Amino acid sequence: MKQRIQYIFTGYVQGVGFRYTALHAAVSLGLTGWVRNEYDGSVTMEVQGEETALRAVVELIERNPGISVDKVRSENIPPDPEEKAFKIRY
Repeated sequence: MKQRIQYIFTGYVQGVGFRYTALHAAVSLGLTGWVRNEYDGSVTMEVQGEETALRAVVELIERNPGISVDKVRSENIPPDPEEKAFKIRY
């Protein structure tokens, strides 16, 4: 069963390829959703898919040596049945 989670990452997460790392991690795990930089320096990501992949995506992102995540907040949100891909939002 598909689930959807909104993650908010804080730390050294902008200007270090975070969004592209998130894109590649999500696509490799078969997830859909989006990621975008926020004006406060955080990054928001919504991902949708199977529970094991949703947990794994954060681990893959945090493995990037250029990224330094201080905190990750997460919230379960309703799935989007129309979504077909993972995208970077600007």
